[in-house]
Amino acid sequence: MNIHIKTLILSNFRNYSYAHLEVDIRPVVLVGANGAGKTNILEAISLLTPGRGLRRASVSELDNLHNGKPWALHAEIEGLKGPANIGTGRECNGNDKRIVKIDEKTARSHTDLARIFSVLWLTPQMDTLFIEGNSERRKFLDRLVFSFDGAHATRVNAYESVMRERNRLLQMGQTDPVWLTALEKKMAEQGIAIAVARQNAAEQLNNAMNIPTHVFPKAHIVLSGAVEELLTQNSALATENGFRDSLKSSRAQDAAAGRALTGVHRTKIDVIHKEKNLPAEFCSTGEQKALLVSIVLAQAQAGALWHGNVPVMLLDEVATHLDGTRREALFTELQALGAQCWLTGTDHDVFEGLDAQVLAVDHGSIQAELFA
Repeated sequence: MNIHIKTLILSNFRNYSYAHLEVDIRPVVLVGANGAGKTNILEAISLLTPGRGLRRASVSELDNLHNGKPWALHAEIEGLKGPANIGTGRECNGNDKRIVKIDEKTARSHTDLARIFSVLWLTPQMDTLFIEGNSERRKFLDRLVFSFDGAHATRVNAYESVMRERNRLLQMGQTDPVWLTALEKKMAEQGIAIAVARQNAAEQLNNAMNIPTHVFPKAHIVLSGAVEELLTQNSALATENGFRDSLKSSRAQDAAAGRALTGVHRTKIDVIHKEKNLPAEFCSTGEQKALLVSIVLAQAQAGALWHGNVPVMLLDEVATHLDGTRREALFTELQALGAQCWLTGTDHDVFEGLDAQVLAVDHGSIQAELFA
């Protein structure tokens, strides 16, 4: 069975004092005026995975807008390893710290969530993904990788932590070779694992894009960089050694720049409109939106092929901005995938033809009686 949410409870979250939703595996449509709180529900679901959610808000920013009380979420899910309960929220002692509990036990790390639950999202804020810098594209790709490799989040966090420590030492003028060598060894180990996971995910996505039933424009994802170039010529072990040597030889340059000038944190990610052989940044706004939808659908299809599960999909105002033909194609593909999708919109008629559960959202309240 595809993973999905069964019950979702919000307490003092954003504009919700309390909300209790019970849903089945079918798509869920949230309809309401702008500012009613539709995206807040999607954000709550996104926080059932590692990271800061689809808005990247700080922990305290999620507190209730009216009473300022600490927020909390609870979800009963069918996950990657079967039924589970997830609880998360801000500590009640005033700290800006998020706690996570899985089946009532405090998780050792937020990344434990990636091993039991998987979520993809597409929001209007992501419409500029192809014209922004590579940093945003790397974050987008890493979010997709989590669905294939639950340990990826741990590696990315470890890599960034070690890199920050190395940068700090170099900026302070610390040249202890033993200390720096140890940090560079760890950075190389995690970096190669990250690069391999990204390449594997890109390959799975590109393959899924070629499924005949996929009617959206086909995107082709290309990764490039110093580490990726080494991997094309050498084994993973040889690449790890080469990356470590590169870090050692660039200490003076990195100290002067105040950052590491080479590594998987600088990987370039290009997306090509395959039929037109055109980089995504040169496509029209409508084509860029369709390419984003194409990638998210391909990830869901690849997940089904990879480990037999389709992630929960959060599609914020996506249907509204597609023409009628592509909107119908989107609904057809979502229902063929069998994914639990959460979609938002201001107009119920936009979702005509989609077999879904419909909820009316009205400024922090949800009219459960409008379930279809």
